[in-house]
Amino acid sequence: MAEFIKIYNENPNPKEIAKVVKILQNGGLIIYPTDTVYGLGCDITNTKALNRIAKIKGVKLEKANFSFVCNDLSHLSDYVKQIDTPTYKILKRALPGPYTFILPGSNTLPKVFKKRKTVGIRVPDNAIARIIVEELGNPIVSTSIYDEDDLLEYTTDPELIFEKWQNKVDLVIDGGYGDNHASTVIDLTDDEPVVLREGKGSLSIL
Repeated sequence: MAEFIKIYNENPNPKEIAKVVKILQNGGLIIYPTDTVYGLGCDITNTKALNRIAKIKGVKLEKANFSFVCNDLSHLSDYVKQIDTPTYKILKRALPGPYTFILPGSNTLPKVFKKRKTVGIRVPDNAIARIIVEELGNPIVSTSIYDEDDLLEYTTDPELIFEKWQNKVDLVIDGGYGDNHASTVIDLTDDEPVVLREGKGSLSIL
């Protein structure tokens, strides 16, 4: 059964963060808060953990549309081809924030993602998520957790999330109530930005 720990966004406890990082390093799955909906994540370098997430989501790992949650833009060069100035300016304006940006993937992507031409990058405006990534030293591969109830697309209550997911993951973080609006997804792989999904993030950044 998963652990359930409380972490405060305003002042994340370093001891609790270290516990989360250790679980990720050991191939564990976590559910954690972002600036939009709660996410299901694992260490990007752990293939076994990646396969577990793909199995839970019922998708093939190579084809899964998972996003990479980064601490800041400094991770980008590890996973994304060199980006031009207009693209960088959009990223700088928007991040951290409730956006997922589709960018051209580089040939230094982890082995399981090598065939990907594009990657989705997130830098959430949430201290818990970003400190976990910073302490881990590399991105978390992440996907939103859906609720089967049609009325509520995303689960927002950490205790209900724990009830539902305790046997599928290793740790659930209670970071307070989540949002039930997903991130805005913008494709920046072409000359002009293309909005693929309008979510919480305003389009005024474009």
